[in-house]
Amino acid sequence: MKEILSLNNLNKEDILTILDRARELENNPQPRELENKILSAVFFEPSTRTKLSFVSAMYRLGGKVIELDGGGNNSLKKGETISDTLTMMGLYTDIMAIRSPYEGTAKRASEILDIPVINAGDGANQHPTQTLLDLYTIQKEHGRLDNLNIAFVGDLKYGRTVHSLAKALDKFSGNKIYFIAPSEMQIPPYITDNLKLEYKILDSYEEIMPKIDILYMTRIQEERFDNPEDFEKCKGKYVIDKEILKISKSEMKILHPLPRVGEIHTNLDDTPNAVYFSQAKNGVYVRQSIMSLLMKSYIKPTFDGVGHRCNNPKCISQIEDLGGKYINYLSDNKSKKVCFYCEK
Repeated sequence: MKEILSLNNLNKEDILTILDRARELENNPQPRELENKILSAVFFEPSTRTKLSFVSAMYRLGGKVIELDGGGNNSLKKGETISDTLTMMGLYTDIMAIRSPYEGTAKRASEILDIPVINAGDGANQHPTQTLLDLYTIQKEHGRLDNLNIAFVGDLKYGRTVHSLAKALDKFSGNKIYFIAPSEMQIPPYITDNLKLEYKILDSYEEIMPKIDILYMTRIQEERFDNPEDFEKCKGKYVIDKEILKISKSEMKILHPLPRVGEIHTNLDDTPNAVYFSQAKNGVYVRQSIMSLLMKSYIKPTFDGVGHRCNNPKCISQIEDLGGKYINYLSDNKSKKVCFYCEK
């Protein structure tokens, strides 16, 4: 099984294998499968759902967990590099889930460790395990992952969940995406330039709601903004309540990676359209699946970058001197080079 670092290194068959195993574990729990195995939960950013669902998933498989205190109670405070911290955590454990504000940190961990690494979110880059639980939820609710109309609403510039899910949906046929955001928060060209599916860029959703199967809401992430004025212009732009159901398909489902901060009214919570809480629960099954598959057949990726430093200021190669690498990563565009770590 390939490491879960990015949606770029998973094909359609890989995704379906993970979802199938998640369904098996939901229906037939395996409380001793990873007995005596230890997960290192390395979270340099605050997290509720992702971190706790990884912990819950490991315990449900019979394993144990050690955590790095992201609040500063560790040797990073003494000046230790992130790479050295990751090396030490890797020596103590059998598998690692890592979240970092620096894009490409999970790729760096994979490069230097000899245990499976799972990207639990890196900056504004990708969040592949969230994407896999989103796909699992969509599959459960609609019975398919193709021929769907999906609207992404909110923070599409910094929203790593949107970036990853758009890449994943592109692997299935007949899907159409509507990217709905103010211009300051619209989906970056480096995402859309590599999509083969049909998509539209919009700033409002009312007109398209009658055709939408999945409404994927996101919060405006204040912590990602470099300019506070841009945040003030965008916050509160998109808020939905029960009124939206009057212009929607009866089977339309509302997803959200959570936390929500006012963009979904609580009067939607008890409707059959709202699946964001069951979506979060599905994260346990999917993360169980990922750890189960990786511990059975881990395939360490090869690293064949060439020496150029990345210009992305949020890239891990800007935080530490790693000799930032570039590779011909995009299989359908061999002339386009992207950063080995952050994929920008």
